[in-house]
This record gives sequence, C-alpha cells and structure tokens, in this order.
Amino acid sequence: MAEADMDALTEEAALRAQRAEVRRKWFTRLAVAIAAAAIIWGLWYLLIGRNYVSTDNAYVNAEMAQITPLISAPVIDVRVKDTQSVKRGDVLVLLDQSTPLIHVAEARAELAAARRRYRQAVATNSALSAQVEARGADIEQAKAQLGAAQADFDKARVDLSRREALAESGAVSGEELTDARKEFASAKAALATARAGVVQAQSTRSSARGELAANEALVRGSTQDTDPGVLAAKAKLDAAKLELKNTVIRAPVDGIVTRRQVQVGQRVEQGKPVMVIVPINKVYVDANFKEGQLRGVKEGMPATVTADIYGGSITYHGKVAGLSGGTGASMSLIPAQNATGNWIKVVQRLPVRIELDPKELAEHPLRVGLSTEVEIDISGD
Repeated sequence: MAEADMDALTEEAALRAQRAEVRRKWFTRLAVAIAAAAIIWGLWYLLIGRNYVSTDNAYVNAEMAQITPLISAPVIDVRVKDTQSVKRGDVLVLLDQSTPLIHVAEARAELAAARRRYRQAVATNSALSAQVEARGADIEQAKAQLGAAQADFDKARVDLSRREALAESGAVSGEELTDARKEFASAKAALATARAGVVQAQSTRSSARGELAANEALVRGSTQDTDPGVLAAKAKLDAAKLELKNTVIRAPVDGIVTRRQVQVGQRVEQGKPVMVIVPINKVYVDANFKEGQLRGVKEGMPATVTADIYGGSITYHGKVAGLSGGTGASMSLIPAQNATGNWIKVVQRLPVRIELDPKELAEHPLRVGLSTEVEIDISGD
C-alpha cells in the first residue's frame, strides 16, 4: 500500500509540473502576442495613426432656405408638399393678387397725372413768358402816359403863372384865374396818377418774372422722363409691380421641401416662414472634435466621411472648410458658468466644417441631421 501511494503522489506531481509548464508556455505566448501587438500599434501610430484625427460626433448640416412671404395676403394655391424635390424657380405658393393689382392701377394713374403736371408746367412757362413781355409793353404805355401828363402839367403851370401875373393889372378876370388853377390841379393829379401807373406796371412785370422763374425752376434741366415728380411716380409703380410679382413665391434653390406650414385659404403674414427648402446637393458635415485633436488641423486639409445610413461601404471625400468661432458649449442658449467654485474641467468640442465632393453627394444623397464619422489627414497639405 505504501508503494502504491508513492506512485500516485509521483504521478500527481508530474501532472502538476506538466500543467505549470503548459501555463508558462501560454503566458509566454500571450506576452509575446501582446508585445507584438503593442509594437505593431506603435509602428502604425508612428507611421500612420498620428497623421489622422477622427470623431464619430459629426452630423450632416446645410444652409437651409427659409421660404418667407414678402407681402401679407391670402393663399389661393399651394403647389408643393413635404419631401417633394424642387428646382430653383419652381412655383411653391400663389397668393391672392386683388390688392396688388389695385395698387398697380393706382400707381399707373399717379404716373399719368405726374406726366400731365409736367406738361402743364412747360405750357405755363410759355404763358408766363408771354405775360412778362406784355408787362413790358404796359410799362412803355405807362411811361408814354407819364410823358403826356408831364406835358399837360407843364402847360397848366405856365398858364397859371401868366394869369396870376396879369390878374394884378386886371387883364384877367377872376373866373379865368380860377379855371387856370383848376386845370393846374387836375394836371398835377394826372401826373401823379401817371407816375403811379409806371410804378404799378413795373411791379406787375417783376411779379410776372418771379412767377416765370418759379415755374422755370420746376422744369429746368429735366425732361418728362427725368422730372422728380414723374420719377417718384415711376418708383411707386415699380414698387406696386414688385408687390404683384411677390404674390408668386418661387424656390430660391434646388432642394427638398421640409416643414411646410401653409394651406390654401390661409392668410400668410409678411416675414413669417411658411416652409423650408433643404439643398441636399450642397450639404456639409459639422464634425465636433475634441480640443486636443485640433492642434494640427488647418483649413484645406483632406478628410474622409462615412455615413451611418450607407455604412462603411460608401466613403465621401472632402476638405476642411473652416473651424467654428466658438465651442458648442459657448454657443448654447445657456452657456456654462464656471465661476461658482464648483468647477470641473470638461473637454470641449469645437465644430469643424467639412465640405463634401458634389459628385459623390449626387450619387449618394444625404439628409440634414444624419450621423457620420469623420477622419482628417493632418500629415500635410
């Protein structure tokens, strides 16, 4: 029995030694494998990995077009629906044209009236010029009357002097002297009237010249098409025509209709959006990189993008268009306040815009908001 026990113990010790040897060999192999993997990873990082930065915190975005009415009016027709593809210039919504048509008619009437006023001013100019000439003739006539009155006055004064000299000798009767004095007084009054007539005629001509000058100022240096009143009326007509044109709302870009918020019969308000058009042929990617990844990132560097919607089988090629002016946290509606004392450093992310190849986008369209993965080659230009 003792010999059998010894054999069993020897056999068990041999098995233990064998197992320990097997474990030692596997641990050695594992260590070699780990070391080899570490060496391979180190070589990969030194040769390739350090030349790239990547993130999966990236999403498709676009400069979406807000469709906003430029006038307030009732809707009479809506020609698109959500998810519909449209081209630039396609009619989206038709608004009622009744009021704009009235405004156009009023503006046309005002333009015709302005042109008529200009023509009337030109005609008045000719009439006022003729009046100035007529007032000149009146002045000459008044001067002639003044000359006649002056001659009558001189004659009456001489006659009165003679009769007053003869009255002392009794050669002239008192009645004759009285008549001479009356004639002298009458001639003197007529002379004063004639002088006033000359002054009045000159004043009338000055007034006519003033009216002519004022009227000439309205038309001087302008034509019917360049007259300020006509130009103002034309501008009002152009504004009315623009209002009429704005009753037809067209697509400003190619894209997909999204968030349509307008129905037939609804009265839309000026400046209130009624739908959005997403230009899917011009989408880009906003990739949110950690701040430590951006040391070597520069504008123009090449980038590759994969989208979850297509998987890794489709790769987009693009370039860095630029880095945002602030982190996502700083641009939020309620920025973080770290001055309370309870401060914990959080790694910030900065949006980097990646522009994509238009041809690849045309072959595999993307939609705003889709998740993507971005890798930037920072090895050089």
